[in-house]
Amino acid sequence: MANSQIFQSIRGCMLPHANSFNEQAAPAYEFNERHLLAQYAVTGCLNATFYADAVSQLETLLEACQNVEPRFIAKTAVYCRERGYMKDTPALLTAILTLRGPEYLPTVFARVIGNGKMLRNVVQILRSGAIGRKSLGTRPKKLIQNWLNTTSEQQLLNAAIGTQPSLADVIKMVHPKPNEVWREAFFAWVIGKPYDLENLPPLTKAYEMYKRDTSQAVPEVPFQLLTALPLDTAQWTRIALNAGWQMLRMNLNTFARHGVFADSQVVAALAEKLRNPQAIAKAKVFPYQLLAAYKASAQGIPPELREALQDAMEIALANVPDMAGKVVVCPDVSGSMSSPVTGGRGSATTAVRCINVVALMAAALLRKNPQTLVLPFENDVVNVDLNPRDTVMTNAQKLAAIGGGGTNCSAPLRRLNRNKATADLVILVSDNESWLDAKRHGATAMMDEWALFKKRNPKAKLVCVDIQPNRTTQAAERQDILNVGGFSDAVFSVIAAFAADQLQPEHWVGVIEETVL
Repeated sequence: MANSQIFQSIRGCMLPHANSFNEQAAPAYEFNERHLLAQYAVTGCLNATFYADAVSQLETLLEACQNVEPRFIAKTAVYCRERGYMKDTPALLTAILTLRGPEYLPTVFARVIGNGKMLRNVVQILRSGAIGRKSLGTRPKKLIQNWLNTTSEQQLLNAAIGTQPSLADVIKMVHPKPNEVWREAFFAWVIGKPYDLENLPPLTKAYEMYKRDTSQAVPEVPFQLLTALPLDTAQWTRIALNAGWQMLRMNLNTFARHGVFADSQVVAALAEKLRNPQAIAKAKVFPYQLLAAYKASAQGIPPELREALQDAMEIALANVPDMAGKVVVCPDVSGSMSSPVTGGRGSATTAVRCINVVALMAAALLRKNPQTLVLPFENDVVNVDLNPRDTVMTNAQKLAAIGGGGTNCSAPLRRLNRNKATADLVILVSDNESWLDAKRHGATAMMDEWALFKKRNPKAKLVCVDIQPNRTTQAAERQDILNVGGFSDAVFSVIAAFAADQLQPEHWVGVIEETVL
């Protein structure tokens, strides 16, 4: 008789064997090259994260681009800029297209390089030599010249803020030939050459006049151009009232220090701006940026403004979908989630941690789908009392206050199986670097637990949301399993489409493939 110890029915024996290892040297499933490119593009900020330094992220992106067709690089660049709201990686992919897919460059450049910050990003990348060239090249130079000669004065003034390279450096590199008198004067003003004050465009001229006589009205120029000037409270108030939405969000403490919030009418006007749905949509704000502003707001910030930030959060998450059936959300609250979500950037490192983002996603889904079961996990599932009627901000802070422990991605599924629970959709939000449940052979522990869960819930689906640039996942992609990366609200749309059977077999990669160039 055959050995019953080795030929017995084994749960998971038909599951795919792990074909790789994660950063913790635990078994995992490797993403294919297109998924890998997408994952790094929408999560990688080219800064050091808990598991990946900046150089290794760059190397992985360059390697992935060598293994996919240029058209997919172009679509990924557009997707992660327009829907993922990323900055550095779409600029990098645009730069790569100058070598790998120049036929797509004009279209991608027009959609990705939408402001001066993005323009300076792509120039810096091209000039660095990191992608295999140090010169701009004829085609990129013409695209940059066209941007400089067609963009508005306001955009040019915004572009004049920042260095490495500065706008002056860019102008000196590409030598734009302006076809308007005001633009010629503006370029001369930027690079420090003689210009005729009367030929400057209105805002720039007003700024120069204001520098000479600060008793005049404060010009509506970028905030950073004014901060070095001696300003009184009335002038700071004017700056705050003129501020764009993102600038207001980022500088509440600065305005508080200069007495702007002493006037209740000003506070009311600024609160209305912060909660304005059109302004929020135009700003392409990450929900976590609102959480950052809320967390960073000092005691001098009036309650009306803190409440407006909470209102803005609810508005920014308005497109979190209603999920049919029973939903379980599993946010990773392990120790690795304490790292900054956009990586270490020295003094500019964000105070927002990965755990804040996963907590925010879980809280948002709970708010929109009140019957959602939330199972935060580290070594094991952590019990936490959440009220679906509380604000997203309140529940997110409750979840983020847990923190610590190792990563065990199979823990929530094991809890569900132990309780013989039912569900239609399970969403795990993590960095997928599971190691406490590592196995020596076969499928990952998470796939084993999912197979057991599926026996009771044959129509159930699993979504693994990864918010960090990683090569692997704990759940192999298949019809009932979706792997998606990113931390913009576009992730929710992909999850909803998957839950409603509206995705192609390629799942998230298929969504990117649908991008029209």
